[in-house]
Amino acid sequence: MRQLIHQFRERILQLRQNHFDPSSLQFRLTVEIAVLSILGLSSVAMWTTWKMQQILITTHTQNVEYIATRFPRDVQLYSEMLPVEAGLQKTIDNVSVPGLLVWVRSSNGKLLAQSTDFNSELTTTTQLMSMAEMPLKPQVYQFKDRYFVLYGGAVVVKGLLLGKVYMVQDITADQHELMSARQSLTIVCILATSVMMGAIALRIRRSLQPLHEMSQMAGVISAEDLGEAKLLLRHAPSEVKQLAQTFNMMLSRLSEAWEQQRQFVSNVSHELRTPLTIVSGYLQSVLRRSTNLNDNQREALETATSEAERTIHLLQDLLDLARADSGYIHFHLEPLILNDLAIEAATMAEKFSNRSITVKATDNVEAVADRDRLQQVLINLIDNAMKYSDPDDSIILELERIDRQAVIRVCDRGVGIALQHQSRIFERFYRVDESRARSTGGHGLGLAIVKTFVETMGGEIAVRSKPGAGSVFTIVLPIPQK
Repeated sequence: MRQLIHQFRERILQLRQNHFDPSSLQFRLTVEIAVLSILGLSSVAMWTTWKMQQILITTHTQNVEYIATRFPRDVQLYSEMLPVEAGLQKTIDNVSVPGLLVWVRSSNGKLLAQSTDFNSELTTTTQLMSMAEMPLKPQVYQFKDRYFVLYGGAVVVKGLLLGKVYMVQDITADQHELMSARQSLTIVCILATSVMMGAIALRIRRSLQPLHEMSQMAGVISAEDLGEAKLLLRHAPSEVKQLAQTFNMMLSRLSEAWEQQRQFVSNVSHELRTPLTIVSGYLQSVLRRSTNLNDNQREALETATSEAERTIHLLQDLLDLARADSGYIHFHLEPLILNDLAIEAATMAEKFSNRSITVKATDNVEAVADRDRLQQVLINLIDNAMKYSDPDDSIILELERIDRQAVIRVCDRGVGIALQHQSRIFERFYRVDESRARSTGGHGLGLAIVKTFVETMGGEIAVRSKPGAGSVFTIVLPIPQK
């Protein structure tokens, strides 16, 4: 259970470091909501800006139209006392306010009167007069860095059309204020969008955290942890809680099925091993004592004996795994010198295989382990190395101490293991090449037993291999505490 918790924490840290995943639901929801928020705020900002612009235009247009509506009456009033042109000029002077330019043209295009400060900027004035001759729209016209509202209307005095009056209101200051307000609104929208995106991302991440926990647990849980693994969600939505309850029920059912399977394997292995051992003993006895067997009979008995021994080894491996899973194998952990143990395992393997096995160590290496189980581990690894390497290639056992750990390496120069298989070779019944199962005599249980024994002794095992260049199995064990 401690290993499960440790792997769980490592997975959480890894996911936190690599939380940026464009294909994740969290990323997609955050981006989609952010895009919708940006579109919504942009639409509001654009509509607000447009509305403010229309209000500005309407305000100044109404003001100019009011002046233009009074203009003919004032002209008619002054024309009764003064000449027409003098009355026009007098009316223009009376209605003129700062920023307002007024001029009157006759029907034939002659300039009849104009504001006194009309020629202050000759270029702008000429452009405004040219623009005023065109059909005008209720909008803001820009000339260089200044903004104007233009208006044109007829001047009728005593029933006669004198011409048209043109008015230009300078709204540069108001337009600049509007532009400043637009920039401020844009900045506020950007800040609001940024804060909203951060808040939405955080909220979505917290909402999806229960799903992350379920994924992390499913990724690190092993068969041994099924009975103790439970997913507890206190602050999750009801739908996620229901999913978590279903997940826990599934774990419980898997745990029961796994326990039944282990019990079945243990019972079958135990019940079959004894009769098969007796059968193998009788077959070997017949081979040794019979002198009247022909070649075919002897070959058949040798094949039967070999298959019986092979099945007995398989049952023994299954029984060892079943006992280890059930906790019935007791490990006697004690400080021991690995050099002596490695030499014994190498000598035993050389005796039965006639292969060269070299033990390399610069000094005595001490570790805490079960002597018999560690010897079985080394013999399994050496046997595995001999199966998958040429008879002329030597097997090397390296011993060394690194920091506060004892390290054992079993090296060979055999066929090697492809990268895609290295993460699965410690699984039960997994074989890299099924076609070699019969020739090598293995069942895919040797490395599973090695891993189970090493981890039960508090150690770790790993493999480094390359096809055609051999393999290195590394065992790391704790050293005695002094």
